[in-house]
Amino acid sequence: MKKNVILYCSVLSILLTTACGEETIPKPKAVLRLDYPSASYQATETGGPFRFEKNTRAVIKPKEDGRLNIEYPDMKATVYLTYMPVRDNLKSLLRDAEKLTYDHVVKADEIGVGGQFENNIHHVYGRLYEVTGNAASQTQFYITDSTSHFITGSLYFYTKPNYDSILPAAAYLNKDIRRLMETLRWE
Repeated sequence: MKKNVILYCSVLSILLTTACGEETIPKPKAVLRLDYPSASYQATETGGPFRFEKNTRAVIKPKEDGRLNIEYPDMKATVYLTYMPVRDNLKSLLRDAEKLTYDHVVKADEIGVGGQFENNIHHVYGRLYEVTGNAASQTQFYITDSTSHFITGSLYFYTKPNYDSILPAAAYLNKDIRRLMETLRWE
């Protein structure tokens, strides 16, 4: 009986030792890489009092009341533009644009100014905000001539916000938004 107990304990300890060990499996060296083709831009007439260059991958969808959507179907994203005339209310429009941006602070890790735009020749002035974290919009901006025209814009994806996953697409579209701001001309 003593031999059986020793044999039983020996077999049990061997089984426990081998069962609890982790098998070493090499991890794959692949990382998801999202590559987007180089952007190609074309001049776009908006039907409103402004025009700009847009990525040829994007589709312009005019809406009512001075709104315009720039849709990226293959990226499942849209840049929403809203045009408003300035009628002695520039401070109010600027305050509202900033408030819209900072409404994302609840989910954002950080909201930073991604660029200040001034084109004195064409009277185009604006600010770009970059939102990091799991906020609903990764980019907010406004453009104005400070006397007659005011545009607000925001980038949204058709997915639950997960900043790490959409970062490459957000960075790609951020370049398109910068191009829009740099090439915007008032009619």
